[in-house]
Amino acid sequence: MINLMNFNGHQAVITYDPEIEMFRGEFINLNGGADFYATDIEGLHKEGEISLAMFLDMCKKDGVEPKKHYSGKFNVRLSSDLHENLVVAAASEGKSINQWVVEALSGSIERRP
Repeated sequence: MINLMNFNGHQAVITYDPEIEMFRGEFINLNGGADFYATDIEGLHKEGEISLAMFLDMCKKDGVEPKKHYSGKFNVRLSSDLHENLVVAAASEGKSINQWVVEALSGSIERRP
């Protein structure tokens, strides 16, 4: 199941909170928190639009860039055996570990619906 909703190019992760028996949407890739709740899909669309509009308005008023920017770097911890296998796989294709991992991750993301 894909738990994402798109609001004008902004993605929100949708989860279900059984304690309050509601769905919760939380926008990702924003420079701050913006979430919303509803009991059904129609409500999620409505509340998500309202929440995003309020967040974007606040950013505009405060002179803040709404979208988070990423450095393009992150660390990955893995077992020494996996590290060794990664070195061998990359070398066998004449690639650096970084190049091999970037290609593998890109292929994985592209296959997502």
